[in-house]
Amino acid sequence: METKLQNGDYVPDGLGGVVRCRGAEALLERVLFRLTARRGGLPLLPRLGSRLFLLSREPAAQRLSAARQYAAEALAEEPVTVTDVRLSPEEGGHIRVQVLLDYRGTELSVSASV
Repeated sequence: METKLQNGDYVPDGLGGVVRCRGAEALLERVLFRLTARRGGLPLLPRLGSRLFLLSREPAAQRLSAARQYAAEALAEEPVTVTDVRLSPEEGGHIRVQVLLDYRGTELSVSASV
């Protein structure tokens, strides 16, 4: 069971606790956490997270291939396969990253701003 995050914070359940997820929803919460956490940011878990935060440093022509590599690297320990990555610009120089996944024959999708 995973804890639900929204905008980088736990979602309250209205009873003094936090919302918990199960099944595919829990998997998506883990995936989103792995994609948005900065790889190397946790000293005891140096392989946790992604390097997607580095995308803005990549030349525009190489961003998509870098995003695919960073997403696959971040999700290597999860039971999913990255099937595609889509990028779109956002205000303030941010990039919206949508990651399409295959989970046991089911298509899933998550997106985050980096």
